[in-house]
Amino acid sequence: MSNSLPKGKPLGYWSVVSIGIGGMVGGGIFAVLGLAVQLSHGGTPVAFAVAGIVALVTSYSYSKLSVTYPSQGGTVEFLNQAFGTGLITGGLNILLLLSYIVMLSLYAFAFGSYGASFFPIAMQPFWKHVFITGIIILLTGLNILGAKIVGKSEELIVALKITILFIFIGAGLWSVNPHRLAPSTWTKPLQLIAGGMIIFLAYEGFELIANTAGDVKNPRKTLPRAYYSTVGFVIALYVLVSLVTVGNLPIDQIVAARDYALAASAKSFLGSSGFILIAIAALLSTGSAINATLYGTSRVSYIVAKEGELPKILGGKIWNRPIVGLLITSILTLFIANLFNLSSISIMGSAGFLLVFAAVNTANLRLYKKTTSHRVISALGIVLCLSALVALILQVAATSPREILILVVMIGSAFTIEGIYRKYNGREIRLHKN
Repeated sequence: MSNSLPKGKPLGYWSVVSIGIGGMVGGGIFAVLGLAVQLSHGGTPVAFAVAGIVALVTSYSYSKLSVTYPSQGGTVEFLNQAFGTGLITGGLNILLLLSYIVMLSLYAFAFGSYGASFFPIAMQPFWKHVFITGIIILLTGLNILGAKIVGKSEELIVALKITILFIFIGAGLWSVNPHRLAPSTWTKPLQLIAGGMIIFLAYEGFELIANTAGDVKNPRKTLPRAYYSTVGFVIALYVLVSLVTVGNLPIDQIVAARDYALAASAKSFLGSSGFILIAIAALLSTGSAINATLYGTSRVSYIVAKEGELPKILGGKIWNRPIVGLLITSILTLFIANLFNLSSISIMGSAGFLLVFAAVNTANLRLYKKTTSHRVISALGIVLCLSALVALILQVAATSPREILILVVMIGSAFTIEGIYRKYNGREIRLHKN
């Protein structure tokens, strides 16, 4: 989540696109690439493309809703407009908040993994937890103090990581071994699709564009163009990055270094300097993503609390900042990033966002007259999101049944928290607005 939105003047097309790309190419690709390869093998570029298609179709609903209901609340506002402020909406909004916390944990996990990669293998588990804990505490402190050093440098970091990824692609394409990408190296269709869905949260950031809608110049024209070009660009980028990775390094070596697969792949054709370059880019990228997501998630908790779906204490501000929400977010992130593995974190985050995006597509279908939308596209978005979620659950159930329980607890907790709060608070439970 970006915290560096320009103020005082309307946002043009390129400004909105940069916000969307910055949100999508946060730290996800550095964190989940190895996991995708482990599941999809030579079909990893296809897995990324399939996940991207789900995001692209969903961006249609986001573009229509953003134009009709411009608000900093973004997804929260869309769900409230379609379904009212009842139990279902409240549970989905809390699930969105939990999914952001899981995504934050993924960034912290990736930061720890790349930081630890500079140490001997035997010491890496220890240093990974040191880096995870240290970066969360450091950036939480910066957010509490209101320091804007990282925020001000965010545009530079986005430009730097995109440049480094282009260098990675440009240098690596020349040495790709096409036999490593042949259909014979792909996994079975269900596992291949699941490989794309387990890393779906790497595409999540396009919805940040919705939060800028109220400040966009000529939004009816600018927002749809920005959504589609942003998602399209990132699909191409991810497919090329995965193609270069799988095409240059054997699958078993990628899996062995799956927590920092991008750096390991760069080493195969750029040497040790390539490993260091990618590792530093990953640290900068995931560090800035942690900072921006901490900032943004605390504000999501603030908005949800203001809607009456969480205790008012989360909507209160100290020094004009929602610090209570920030601290709760940081504590939960410390817990998840240090105690869960990469696979569990990715499954929780991707499943959470697929369910929320299915709800957003449903919201646009419900409001199609007001948003002047084609119902078929929104319905397709619902089917794709739910089918992707089912594919993910089936694959996880077949390979790691224990992780299904983690997913059930996460989703169940969102609605249980909302239900208990409403009962305690005496609020009426309504399914939609009157």
